[in-house]
Amino acid sequence: MDVLNDTAAKIATVMGKIPGAAEVKVEQTTGLPMLTVNIDREKTARYGLNVADVQDTIATAIGGREAGTLFQGDRRFDILVRLPENVRNDLDAIRRLPLPLPREQGGAGRTSYIPLSEVATLDMAPGPNQVSRENGKRRIVVSANVRGRDIGSFVSEAEDLIAQQVKIPSGYWTSWGGQFEQLQSATQRLQLVIPVALALVFTLLFVMFGNMKDGLLVFSGIPFALTGGIIALWLRDIPISISAAVGFIALSGVAVLNGLVMISFIRSLREDGHTLAAAVRDGALTRLRPVLMTALVASLGFVPMAIATGTGAEVQRPLATVVIGGILSSTMLTLLVLPLLYRMAYRKEEEAGSTANS
Repeated sequence: MDVLNDTAAKIATVMGKIPGAAEVKVEQTTGLPMLTVNIDREKTARYGLNVADVQDTIATAIGGREAGTLFQGDRRFDILVRLPENVRNDLDAIRRLPLPLPREQGGAGRTSYIPLSEVATLDMAPGPNQVSRENGKRRIVVSANVRGRDIGSFVSEAEDLIAQQVKIPSGYWTSWGGQFEQLQSATQRLQLVIPVALALVFTLLFVMFGNMKDGLLVFSGIPFALTGGIIALWLRDIPISISAAVGFIALSGVAVLNGLVMISFIRSLREDGHTLAAAVRDGALTRLRPVLMTALVASLGFVPMAIATGTGAEVQRPLATVVIGGILSSTMLTLLVLPLLYRMAYRKEEEAGSTANS
């Protein structure tokens, strides 16, 4: 326990110097008064006693022994016999505790007593108040709160400083728990969820348009939306967290809606006989107001979450900030870049069709 406590104190000192660390403390494992009784086996043997006799007497005096049962109606209470509390806390009184000596053969005569101090020494010293274990191994917890920065960068910096400044003895190791452990678990799940979500979005776009080219054009809105979400987080000085990652997943679906409306309308104009340039121009102008209104309504719906300060704000603010920034950037893409990309993608087909007609 001494090695654990010393190492934990050194780690706490290092962590306390890291920017963002607050309320760094080490789990208290000592400080509980402990009575240590050292029995002299030679003296007990000279008096005809054995160690068990001495231990039983001390256990009865301090811990108590059941002497009977008290019945009160249909309830029963054990009768416990032991020394009064003021005597149990007095070390000198415990040293004077009488120990009965064994009678001589035949059992004649009175029982003789000797004080406990004749055969044992007593010491009162601070001892461990708890011993925590994890997976069968002793452990001690160093806890800290993080203020003004993300947990991931804090833990990364703390690991580097601890490795440089604290020599952990052989057979001992450190592990990180709490919110960081939950963050790691959620990150591993998101590494699977995000690709699956993007694949589903592209599959639906492919089914909608029936070709990969239009699906990729609409799908291009997702990178622009993600860029806008990251910029929004940077402007508000909000670190990337799990709630922000969930916001990116939601944004992947929202970002393609305006592009889907735009491309679908341009395709319908071309099917009605409009040229590529006319279809792109008329489609962009006609869908300008619906696209702007859709983006405005969606963004305003997340404003209360983005400016929240009460309970749960640490989860709501990153998510709403990502969605608002992503919607704004994807809207700019839909109105300015997407029509241009569509015209560039179908220019060769338009030229080939014009050549064939002529």
